[in-house]
Amino acid sequence: MSAGAVPGGPERTGVTYASAGVDTEAGDKAVELMKDAVRATHGPRVLGGVGGFAGMYDASFLQRYRHPLLATSTDGVGTKVAIAQAMDVHDTIGFDLVGMVVDDIVVVGAEPLFMTDYIATGRVVPERIADIVRGIAAACAETGTALVGGETAEHPGLLAPDEYDVAGAATGVVEADGLLGPDRVREGDVVLALASSGLHSNGYSLVRRVIEVAGWALDREVPELGRALGMELLEPTRLYTRPCLALARDAGAQVHAYSHVTGGGLAANLARVLPACLLADVERGSWTVPPVFELVRGLGQVPWHDLEATLNLGVGMVAVVGADGVDAALARLAADGVPAWVLGSVRGDDGATGRDIVRGTKGVHGGGVHLHGGYRTA
Repeated sequence: MSAGAVPGGPERTGVTYASAGVDTEAGDKAVELMKDAVRATHGPRVLGGVGGFAGMYDASFLQRYRHPLLATSTDGVGTKVAIAQAMDVHDTIGFDLVGMVVDDIVVVGAEPLFMTDYIATGRVVPERIADIVRGIAAACAETGTALVGGETAEHPGLLAPDEYDVAGAATGVVEADGLLGPDRVREGDVVLALASSGLHSNGYSLVRRVIEVAGWALDREVPELGRALGMELLEPTRLYTRPCLALARDAGAQVHAYSHVTGGGLAANLARVLPACLLADVERGSWTVPPVFELVRGLGQVPWHDLEATLNLGVGMVAVVGADGVDAALARLAADGVPAWVLGSVRGDDGATGRDIVRGTKGVHGGGVHLHGGYRTA
């Protein structure tokens, strides 16, 4: 007989899942705390409830499409979660996750249908997990996306007790003849900038390093920001989903392509949605860089070229529209509360090279972007 409990004899204390650091009861409590927020994102197309092995979505409505194309994206929030953990504020990071995932499929003109999330943590604290998921659910509701499932995994020994990371994936649909992208972009098109809400969710390894070197605390009040540094760094990513979908459906706006300005900055991401034969001229001085970016640059003495290749500098989404659609596009964006302006225009690529010309980013053999002039700061 193997060692351990002996029938009829005294029971020995052995290793349990709980003693290994996994608390399944805490996980169950987290689900109870979050389930109402998750259910609030469900419409009649979502089948089943919270807690199933798989999220179910009724796709029969796709029969109404002539040629439906499914679009999907997956992403995380990056090291911005370290700021949330240090500040012990967890109900905003979900907006960053949804922004990074859902607005990537909006770029092709796809309407988001459903999303799933994944949270890995060193220790399940039910209230903290529920805060994270409530934020995800609130952002899903704002974008019209059903949160149909998710997973919370407790990884003691791999992550510290109060550490966590989040990721998600979303699926959307677009009619084939409504697909946006490089094939629609033409010489003479105009490039519009849609303002960001701040740093969004990219470049935080640079930002955190700058703050560390400067010795600044997250609770430090910063007059030029009008609030504590940590709260500025946690400003949620602006969600462009509904305004961009509405703009794409507006024939007068003549939307040809969108570019979500995430990792790599403005030029690298804009180049991905231009055809190889075209180049976008972008005027750096067409907007005023928000104070948080100038703060990072000044504190860390970060070169402008490095800054613009890492952070969004105030431009979170770009729309490429026909020249005759500029006024209509700007008017609609203004009505939807999204600050926007003319950033530049598209022309034939003359093959010029230089430090201010960006091509061939993220494995895409696309067009180019030529950055002109200098940035304006407040």
